This record gives sequence, structure tokens and C-alpha cells, in this order.
Amino acid sequence: MRIAMWSGPRNLSTAMMYAFAARDDCAVVDEPFYAAYLTETGLKHPMQQAILDSQPHDARAVVSQCLGDVPGNKPHFYQKHMTHHMLAHFSLGWLENTTNVFLIRHPARVVASYQAKRENPTLDDIGFVQQLRILRYVRDTLGQKPIVVDSDAILENPSAALNTLCDNIGIPFQTRMLSWPAGGNAADGAWAPHWYESVWNSTGLQASRVKPLPTLNKPLTDIVESALPHYNEMASYC
Repeated sequence: MRIAMWSGPRNLSTAMMYAFAARDDCAVVDEPFYAAYLTETGLKHPMQQAILDSQPHDARAVVSQCLGDVPGNKPHFYQKHMTHHMLAHFSLGWLENTTNVFLIRHPARVVASYQAKRENPTLDDIGFVQQLRILRYVRDTLGQKPIVVDSDAILENPSAALNTLCDNIGIPFQTRMLSWPAGGNAADGAWAPHWYESVWNSTGLQASRVKPLPTLNKPLTDIVESALPHYNEMASYC
């Protein structure tokens, strides 16, 4: 099974990749479209050259990787995808060959976390518009019922949330998904030193009380307000 996990940045997406990497039956890949996205847009991101040196620049080559041989000949292939990397002209037709899951998080939490790593984010940077476009494609064009999980539910009760997620995907839950060794994962992308400090210091998913939404300045609040309708539509499928 090929599991395409679609999320925006700062969405608990790396921890989820670590959870699936901890399984004994699953290979993982980290944001394979990142270099293609940077090449096509000309945007400058932290660790730019390292990213460009580490991945194919052509989206068609990335699709071939996602649909090709599974690393280690594992039964399952978990693909961590950033929705904002999927530019409008990148084909989505290959998604008919993947089990598509959407990881969402309240936009206020996303914006606050993103701002701490890369200042002055835009609506495009945080991926909500693109995520809903992909969800609608999966629903309307491919005829699949969207599988949506909110990161808050994972944080509140990781075992229950991952049990439910695995059931919806159609694979058995493994308790080993709840823990991993500190220090990173071999599948981490070249950008990991800039973005992954907190998950590198973690050793798994532990239940925690979800904090109140952060207080943001006016420009960031405006981004949140623009993202909320997209988040709310997706959240209706949780």
C-alpha cells in the first residue's frame, strides 16, 4: 500500500512520518516534491542548495519515485507530502494509485509555529488552499471518501487517534508507532537541521492537553482568517 499523507507545514507531519517509520512493515519518504517546488517557483527557502542537490527537480520524476519500487521491499510506503509543494500544473492523476490521507491543524497554530522558523508567511506558504484542492480532487474526481485527521486529536490521545487512522487506511495499528529513538530518522530530508529540532529531541507521541490558540498580530490573524474556511471544510471529514 502507498499512503500519501497530505499536510501543510508545522502540522505534526514529521512526527507522523516518524510514527510510520517505526513500523516494521513501512518505508517512508520525506517531502519528495520539495526540490521540484523550489525549482519551479524560484522561491528561496532555508538550506536551499542542499535541498536542490538532494532531490529530482522534475515533478514527473518524483511521481515515478512515488509509484516505483518501495525502499527495502516493504509492504507499505508512507509518503509525507507538503500540499503547497503541489503546484497547480503538477499532475494529480497518480493519486489514484495511493491511499490519500489529509493531516490538518488549526491555522492559528500553523502560522504561529511557521513564523518561529521562517518569518512573514503567506497564505500560500501554509498550504490550506492547496490541501483543500487536493482533497476535492480525491473526493470529486477519484471518487474516494476523504480520510482526514486533526493533529489536535493525535496530541490528545495518540493511541486512539492512530488506531482509528490505521483502521481507516486499512492496516493494523502497531504500538511501536508511538515511540522512536531521539536524534532523527534516516529518511529525514536535507532541510531537517533547520526545521526538525523539536522532533529530533522527542522520543515518541505522548498524550498532552491541547493548548489554547495562540495570540497573533494583525497580519498573521488575517492569514488565519483566510485559511479558516478551508480548514473548516476539511475538518468536517475528521
